[in-house]
Parts: sequence; structure tokens; C-alpha cells
Amino acid sequence: MLLLRFALVLLLIGSGVCFGVYAFTRDQRYLRWGWVILKWSLSAALIFFGILVLERLL
Repeated sequence: MLLLRFALVLLLIGSGVCFGVYAFTRDQRYLRWGWVILKWSLSAALIFFGILVLERLL
């Protein structure tokens, strides 16, 4: 559970860094990478909260 939480935080930080680099350089590839990483972090968050709900039900 701690590993998943750590991965989620790293994904969100990575997405923020990509958006920051895009704001500084205006290079489209960083914007694209930022959105891809953000999608993965939202997927990881859904899995994390799904596991929490399943633990609560069992």
C-alpha cells in the first residue's frame, strides 16, 4: 500500500515538472508527456482508492 502511494506521489510530481518545463520552454512534447503522466496518476489513484474500499468491505 505504501509503495502504491509513493508511486502516485512520484507520478504527480513528474506531471507537474513536465507542465512546468512546458511553461518555460513552450515545447509541445512536455505538454504531451505531462498529460500522459497525469492520466497514469489518475489511474493509479483510482486503483489505490479501489483497494481501500475493498479492504473496508472485507
